Amino acid sequence: MHDIIIIGKGPAGISSALYAIRAGMKVLVIGSGVGMLAKADHIDNYYGMEKTLSGTEIQRRGEEQLAALGGELIQGEVTGIGFGDGYLVETAAGEFPCKAVIIAVGKSRKAAKIAGIEEFEGKGVSYCAVCDGFFFKEKVLGVLGDGDYALNEAKHLAGFAKEITIFTNGQAFTATGENSFAVEPGKIEKLTGDGKLEALVMEGGSKKALDGLFVAVGQASAADFAQKLGIEVLGGNIVVDVDGMTNMPGIFAAGDCIGGFPQLSTAVGEGAVAGQRAAAYVKKNR
Repeated sequence: MHDIIIIGKGPAGISSALYAIRAGMKVLVIGSGVGMLAKADHIDNYYGMEKTLSGTEIQRRGEEQLAALGGELIQGEVTGIGFGDGYLVETAAGEFPCKAVIIAVGKSRKAAKIAGIEEFEGKGVSYCAVCDGFFFKEKVLGVLGDGDYALNEAKHLAGFAKEITIFTNGQAFTATGENSFAVEPGKIEKLTGDGKLEALVMEGGSKKALDGLFVAVGQASAADFAQKLGIEVLGGNIVVDVDGMTNMPGIFAAGDCIGGFPQLSTAVGEGAVAGQRAAAYVKKNR
């Protein structure tokens, strides 16, 4: 078991890992991208920087620091957080147990631009299988998405639903986990129903009758993790205290997902606080 698992390998995630490792923690970082940092051609407003560097170069140096300290980094997608002897961080490759979690991924959810999807939110369209799956017992359901996050949501729904289809909306199905669900690769034109969702209309006019559609486009965001765990969110941002801890004991957050000033310096500082405080939490609760 790791002491701390950090979800997200951007500046907030790597910074939190460095501080946690120096505090004696066994740390695992799981991430598949670094968000806006990768798009920065040059950064020249970071304290003490001798010359202008690209976001990619800064990220490379951070990962080298992590490796030099003995930290582990897995390239992968986290699909959920569960409970065990502490917490279980879920990925397509399996579950990783830990005593504390630091969420350091982006807060935005990739929008699904399909006619009618907003109209039926709360009326058949959901963004959380764990939260709403219970209300769709023995129903015909769809999951909108094309990767491991969508597959993971379908697996959560399998215990409730009569039938499940994954709709990729014209995208290639890229999930790496074992899949036993039907996959519909066609483009969706619109959602229809009389007061509640009743069907998806595909391009070409064919209809797929559905009682519910669970949206899991792209990768799970900070908001997705928060919603499933009952973590407090305000204005789209995860709420944390002065120690970077959420209202769930042992779950911390840092970086863009908690709002504030979206800068490299801010992310590094918030990550440092979360890493140090998470280490203190683990030591106190051993």
